[in-house]
Amino acid sequence: MNGSPDVFDALRAEGDAVDGMVAGLDAEQWRSPTPAPGWTIAHQIAHLTATFRMAGLAGSAPDRFVAVMSELDDDFTKNVANALAEYLAEPADVLLERWRLERESSAKALEAVPAGTLVPWLVNPLPAQVLASAGIMELFAHGQDIADALGVDRAHDDLLLGHLTAFGARTWTFGYLSRGLPVPETEFRFELTSPSGTTWGYGPEDAPQRITGQARDFCLLVTRRRHRDDLAVTASGDVAEHWLDIAQAYRGPAGEGREPGQHRRGRRPNRKA
Repeated sequence: MNGSPDVFDALRAEGDAVDGMVAGLDAEQWRSPTPAPGWTIAHQIAHLTATFRMAGLAGSAPDRFVAVMSELDDDFTKNVANALAEYLAEPADVLLERWRLERESSAKALEAVPAGTLVPWLVNPLPAQVLASAGIMELFAHGQDIADALGVDRAHDDLLLGHLTAFGARTWTFGYLSRGLPVPETEFRFELTSPSGTTWGYGPEDAPQRITGQARDFCLLVTRRRHRDDLAVTASGDVAEHWLDIAQAYRGPAGEGREPGQHRRGRRPNRKA
């Protein structure tokens, strides 16, 4: 599914879903802590706003995007803090409106990029559709933090999870790269079951290293919003087994992840295949 036009529909739909969780919150609720240490709901939305602002710039003004990137510090954590500071200084209602503006502007900018044209991004240029998939990943991840803070159970359909699982399989090397580990000289096969019961396959069918399980659980794994022990995702092969410990679909520091049993609602046992 990754790369098809409906990726932008999925991007907007997930943005609307996250919006629905925060639109009615009062100022105190915006300051509620989330599972990400030190981050409130406001931090989560500020991060999404800054990310979509950069994505929109990459799509609409690539030269300006490159210029902005060239001015960043080598300290990743410092860059994130600086990006969030502007938005965290705003009242909640202003932050909400700015987030709405940036996510729609970025979707329009990326959707307008001609087919086959790459846009600049953090490490390598990407097709606009792939960057939209990265936006879906950000919304899913930070939306889950917000849902956990509010005690909300979320459901996702095949449209969104199809793009997100494809992106997670595409970026399977990121866990190694983020930790400075050598990327194994092997290939992975991913076989994931969608909410409707369809099996999605990525990678060579005869690959010896295999990851299987529920699509939504796979997405929670690669966004590091649940510990592997709490998910219905299994590995076959020693390399794949280790990969479950380091899987992530984003560049930059892995973060602290989540502890086993931290989110017991909907917990599923995970056993090695």
